[in-house]
Amino acid sequence: MRVLITGGAGYIGSTIASACLDAGIDPVILDSLVTGRREFAEGRLFYEGDISDGPLIDKIFAENPDIEAVVHCAALIVVPDSVADPIGYYRANVTKSLEFADHLIRNGCTRMIFSSSASIYQTGADHTVTEESPLDPQSPYARTKAVCEGMFADIAAGRPLRILSLRYFNPIGADPQMRTGLQLRRPSHALGKMIEAYEERVPFRITGTDWPTSDGTGIRDYIHVWDLATAHVEALRRFDELEADVINLGTGAGTTVRELVDAFNRVVDDPIEVVEAPARPGDVAGAYTRSDRAHRLLGWRAGYSVEEGIRHSLQWAGVRDSRLGAD
Repeated sequence: MRVLITGGAGYIGSTIASACLDAGIDPVILDSLVTGRREFAEGRLFYEGDISDGPLIDKIFAENPDIEAVVHCAALIVVPDSVADPIGYYRANVTKSLEFADHLIRNGCTRMIFSSSASIYQTGADHTVTEESPLDPQSPYARTKAVCEGMFADIAAGRPLRILSLRYFNPIGADPQMRTGLQLRRPSHALGKMIEAYEERVPFRITGTDWPTSDGTGIRDYIHVWDLATAHVEALRRFDELEADVINLGTGAGTTVRELVDAFNRVVDDPIEVVEAPARPGDVAGAYTRSDRAHRLLGWRAGYSVEEGIRHSLQWAGVRDSRLGAD
């Protein structure tokens, strides 16, 4: 099988590409390198460009007529940035995805896996969500994902393109073989900030301490990026037999920020200290997802613990500059 992976030089897309290779699936990478890294595409069939570039998409399919499916990971993903620049986020995530879908249909591609987000859900009282939970995205980023899903559903209803949305929350960790990991030197999410605090020997700032959770800090579903990648592989393998258009991917357990700090300090030799700070723009209390459907339809469960995700993140942080430079 050969598949096209958009955003395949980014954190999640490149890890999916590695999992595909390990599973005997041949990935073709398309990435504009706005946030992706050329190094993550080394040794892989790579096209540099934008998903909205029709002539480029035509060229990819003309040169690779055996592409059987697309994994669409290309997107901007930073919540505070989406609050500051909603126009840019809607243009990158929605408008370009619409153009991309049109190009796929023109080239006879009938299968797409959309790497979506569980942040589009309305959180239940117990902070859990399922595929049946109502949608209520709370940031421009999350709304772009929800808009894309609705747009894709409309397209699939009338055109020969079936789309499976895989929804998940917060990926952590790195490829266990250290082929890829977070490309950013200073990532904005909680674990990235913990690693930064650990390296610089400064306190970690907990942003938001009065959420309605067990300890007042935000709760998240921290899923190992390799678990995410293997779920995408299983979805590719079983695509034609799946009787669902949406599948949640998660650990089935929520982790608060304070609990994440405790897990981090169990992994490292020199624990970090914490200070409290106000919540960031666009932040929410958070949730975690039940993944019964993923187990039933994909035969998949998350295999890595939060501690293992932290450990792999730290290992990647130690080799990242030698792979990507210190920028």
